[in-house]
Amino acid sequence: MSSYLGKYAEYYDIIYAQKDYAQEAAFVNEAFQRFGLSMPAGLLELACGTGRHALELERLGYQLLSTDYSNDLLNVAREKASKAGSHIKFEWADMRELNLECQDFDGAICLFDSIGYVQSDEAVCDAFAGIKRHLVPQGLFIFEFWHAEAMRDHFDPTRVRRWELDSGSLLRIAETQLHRDKDLAEVSYELLELRNDGSYERTTETQINRFFTVEKMKLLLESAGFEALKWLNGYSWDEAINENAWHVVCIAKPLS
Repeated sequence: MSSYLGKYAEYYDIIYAQKDYAQEAAFVNEAFQRFGLSMPAGLLELACGTGRHALELERLGYQLLSTDYSNDLLNVAREKASKAGSHIKFEWADMRELNLECQDFDGAICLFDSIGYVQSDEAVCDAFAGIKRHLVPQGLFIFEFWHAEAMRDHFDPTRVRRWELDSGSLLRIAETQLHRDKDLAEVSYELLELRNDGSYERTTETQINRFFTVEKMKLLLESAGFEALKWLNGYSWDEAINENAWHVVCIAKPLS
């Protein structure tokens, strides 16, 4: 399940610079308020990356324990939090085997399609069950996943992007292969750091991420003791989920 190591962690914030973390954090805040948390509370974050959602949520008043499987990403997050004077706790955790000291969070989040890194039905259910154990009875769980219909019909087998750096430029080539029988996307990344002095550095990494139908995710949630309260087309309250929706956000609560 390891991903975003070394150079990928170093350049993570550049690669995803256009992602609107502040807007997504504001959406999460509104979702918590709509479904029962009337004031900022203690949150558990799974797959926190470099901490950008966490920092935005802290600005909104939340107290967070943010976890990730990549120590390299956590190191970036901790350095960023230190510079910002943040009080967020960043810890390593495997979401498939959650056993954290704090067991009574008011809410949990797993954003940016990160639940898909878990891959198998059994592992997803283990992750959900662990999250449920760490929530108060009236807690809320908000997570995002790749939508199977869009992935199957509209995925791009090859994508190339380039970013300008002070030292030169960064080129990323992403080649995607779908394993339709398992609902998995295998993405081979090649990073080329092209320096102004004519030298370069090449890094490769392969990531495997699962995509889900809403119906499949509903079954997995229920088998782990959750009830889905709302299914959303990304971070929109109004846009219906359709075959072109790449990301689905779910708001769920533990079954009593």
